[in-house]
Formats: sequence, C-alpha cells, structure tokens
Amino acid sequence: MKGLGIGVLAKPGLATAIFLLTPSLILIAAVIAYPMALGFHYSLSTGSLLKPGGFVGLTNYAKLLSSPVFYNCLGFSVEFAIANIVGCYTLGLALALLMQGGIPGQGIYRVLLLLPWIVPSLVGVVSWRWLISDESAFVNRIIKWAGGHPIFFLSTSGWAILIVILIKIWRSFPFMMLSLLAALQSIDRTLYEAAAIDGAKKFQMFRYITLPQIRNISIILCLMMMIWSVNDFDTPWLLAQGGPANATQNLVILAYRYTFERNNVGMGAATSFITLFGLMGLVFLVLRLQRKR
Repeated sequence: MKGLGIGVLAKPGLATAIFLLTPSLILIAAVIAYPMALGFHYSLSTGSLLKPGGFVGLTNYAKLLSSPVFYNCLGFSVEFAIANIVGCYTLGLALALLMQGGIPGQGIYRVLLLLPWIVPSLVGVVSWRWLISDESAFVNRIIKWAGGHPIFFLSTSGWAILIVILIKIWRSFPFMMLSLLAALQSIDRTLYEAAAIDGAKKFQMFRYITLPQIRNISIILCLMMMIWSVNDFDTPWLLAQGGPANATQNLVILAYRYTFERNNVGMGAATSFITLFGLMGLVFLVLRLQRKR
C-alpha cells in the first residue's frame, strides 16, 4: 500500500497537473497575454489614450510600411544593433581572454570594467552628454586646448550616430565580457594541453578549440544583444532625443512619438508589433539554422 501510494504521488494525473499549473498560467495571462492582446487590438484600431477609436484592420500597418520615416528608423535600428553586437562581442571576448590568462590585480580590473553596466543608464548617458553636448563641453575644451576646432557631436548626423553606437557599446560590453569569461572557464583545459603537445600555436588553439567551444553561448549572447539593442530607448533618447533630423531615431522612439507626442495609439502599437514580429522571425531563423548545423 505504501509503495502504491508513492507511485500515485509520483505520477499525478492530468487534473492534478492542471491544478498545479493554474496559478502560473493565470499570472502569465494577466502579466503577458492580456497586455499583448490588448496592444494588438490597439494596433488594429484608431484613437488616443483617452478616446478609443474604431476598428480599421491592417490600415495602420499599411500606412507604416509605406512611410519613409519607418524605413529610416528601421535602417538605424539595424545599423545600431549590428554595430553594438560586433563591438560588444569583440571587446568583451578580448577582455575575457585577457582575464582568463591572468593579469596582476585582475580583481580590481573586473570591478572597474563592470562600472558601465552597474551605473544606471540615466546617469551614464547624461554624463556622456555633459562631456560632448556643445562647444564648451569637456571634450571640446580639450580639442581646443590641443589646437583643434570644436566638434558638434550631437548636431551632426554622422557624429551623433557614431557617438550613440559607442556609448551603447560602452554600456553593454561588461555583460558580454562576464558571460564569455564564464564560458571560457568551462572549457576543458586538457584540450589545450593536448593541442600544445601536438605543436599547435596560440592562434590555432583559439581558432580550433576556443571558438568552437563557445559558439553556442556566443549565438545566444548575440541574439540577446540584438534584442536589447533594437529595444533600446534610453541611449538614443537621453543623448539626442532621436536627433539630429531623426538620425538616431529607432523603432522604439518612433512608437513612443506616435503614441505620446502624436496621440496616435494605433500607429504606435503597430510599430511595436512590427518590431516584435521582426525580432521573433530573426531569432527563429537563427536558432533553426544553428540547430540544423
């Protein structure tokens, strides 16, 4: 009888499983499913935050996909994400390899390198803005002291895009560094010992042992960084409010402006869902290709 009772408890029926999962399902529905469904309904209608409008179907999506502003924002979002992924991964991997090799005082360096990630985004970006905002900013004072001409970083489209990307990399590389360092420390050291006995050089070890061993975690990290970059509102908004001339305006800022500045909830929601569908499709494609490989 005791054994039978244990067997029954170990194999709960469908009703028991549903009963145990119900609180979690209710929480997920309340926190995720309902807001998503409501937002999708808004994307199919007109109106503002205070006055709901009528159902218009896919009209908002059609208007958005025929707007040059949308494609400008999409182009910057893609450029911003790719540059951030490449910059963060390259810098993070280089620093992780340096830490893995062991340097004097590496504990202090780890703490210092974590500061851009620990500092709140508001404090970090506003501090950078104070350094480069105008002709009398700290960086321009140094340039003039060295005999050069001041650079208006936030008033020129090319400079503004470059600065936004660099600040995003500065804010994001510590996460990449820590994650890659953990991946490097999990590699079996006997692989390197065997390669050294066979006469392999350090670059060959890096190419044929290190990179393949951290490939899977690298793909996941790059996907996460892509999602965070596309959805980054803080960096371009706090630094330049999407300017100059909308040069640093991404899809998230466009959705914000449609919703709160133009009071058009439908277009704002449509922008958000196009961004969501694009990211979901890209993540699905990358993971599917990785699984086949």
